[in-house]
Amino acid sequence: MSTPHTSDAPGAVAAGLSARRRWAALSVLAVSLLVVVMDMTILNVALPDIAAATSPTAAQQLWIVDVYSLVLAGLLVTMSTLGDRWGRRRMLLLGFSIFGGASLLILVAESASAVIAVRALLGVGGAMIMPATLSMIRSLFTDPAERARALGIWAAVASLGAAVGPIVGGVLLENFSWHAAFLLNVPLMAAAVVASVLLLPEARNPFPGRWDAPGTVLSIAGMAALVWSIKRITKEGPTDVLGLVALAAGLVLLVWFVRRCLRSDSPLLRVRLFAVPSFTAGTLAALFTMLAMGSALLLAAQWLQLVQGMSPLRAGIGLLPLAVAAAIVSPMAPVLAQRIGARTVLVGGLALAALGFAVLTLAPEPLTYLPVAIFLALLGAGMGSLAIASAIIMSGTPAEHAGSAAAIEETAYELGAVLGVAVLGSAAAALYRAELPAADLAAAGLGPREVATAQDSLGGALHVLADLGPAGAAAAAQAQAAFTDGLVLVGALGAAIMLVSVVVVFALTPRNLDVTKGH
Repeated sequence: MSTPHTSDAPGAVAAGLSARRRWAALSVLAVSLLVVVMDMTILNVALPDIAAATSPTAAQQLWIVDVYSLVLAGLLVTMSTLGDRWGRRRMLLLGFSIFGGASLLILVAESASAVIAVRALLGVGGAMIMPATLSMIRSLFTDPAERARALGIWAAVASLGAAVGPIVGGVLLENFSWHAAFLLNVPLMAAAVVASVLLLPEARNPFPGRWDAPGTVLSIAGMAALVWSIKRITKEGPTDVLGLVALAAGLVLLVWFVRRCLRSDSPLLRVRLFAVPSFTAGTLAALFTMLAMGSALLLAAQWLQLVQGMSPLRAGIGLLPLAVAAAIVSPMAPVLAQRIGARTVLVGGLALAALGFAVLTLAPEPLTYLPVAIFLALLGAGMGSLAIASAIIMSGTPAEHAGSAAAIEETAYELGAVLGVAVLGSAAAALYRAELPAADLAAAGLGPREVATAQDSLGGALHVLADLGPAGAAAAAQAQAAFTDGLVLVGALGAAIMLVSVVVVFALTPRNLDVTKGH
């Protein structure tokens, strides 16, 4: 057995590796990313069963959902920088081990608190894995054209994982207990460890400089406070004092962190990468896309189940147009970019996503699955163009700073998703409550506590109205119509956001940028 090539020089990582070895290494990175992204979406399907088994309080149920993204967002910068210094393959191996080990611990997690702890550990492992897969691609593929194709595959796999997760979760939950949603990760992570040892070379920054311990604290505390405050304000409202204090604290800490990075000769995060307009354009494309689609996909999945009456498995299948379109467009994006230009492909993809949101908004009433499927397909095609965004980000980044670039891109995705759920999700929830007034619910026979439950979510409304006869059925139909109107509203807001992204990214991206030639 040959020993994986190791070198401190970024340009030497891929030297001596055959094309077959590089693409085999990419398959390891892609499959590991697939598992992590799938796990994030499987939870949405498994949560009702977890709640039934562990009887969490309302606060604990929120932590089961939120703790993963809090830990992940807080550690992305630190883990990416550690990977640059310590070795990106080592970071991946440790991330695989933690992710698989945490998933195995679910067997002894008999309480909501234990499930929260497992989810936190999964966040630690995810923070090690996700940016490392991207920075390893930068190190493995020194040829810009090859790297663009590799990033297309990487983007397609990420989209596939998001769409396939609910299907896998539905299959598992129909045949096994909720533990299977976690245990699925164990053999996959074990296989990833073995494959990584055999196939992945080591890569690191040969001149890392001094470790910035205060900067580490600032980045972790600032990102965690920012994400938590957004989630808190979303749930409690814009006047929540604790949420506003946390938001202010998070912003202060992050501004302090950025200023520290700008003054340092060996910063924890290469903030000066934003001085390159194309880098900023790629990052904003990722942020805008996740901002628009984060809430839309969550609402669409609920709409398929709670309005269309689909099972979790059928709803997962109903989301497949997104994955199919992304899987087709992502590998094609670099080829198209070579022919018609990277800016045209990236901006065109954002415009396709905007068109998809517009289809959702302009669909005739009552809303049916066909326009939703068209929306998903166009959104998937738009997401496929984000392979070019990744290529733009990485093409202008020196290999020794790939960890910083990967951390910035992954943070853009994570922050965009959180903001999308917070801003667009809150708008949809406000419209839902406005179209489902307490007086109508009380007239259907609900008490004050049940009225609050019905106004909190469509699932809660259908539950409390289920046994109230014709009046309950009429109120349930009203709730479903209100939820559908909220989804349509998100379509309108998403279209506006994507149109703004078209203008901004077009302005920032150089007309003659060619990511397949490295300039």
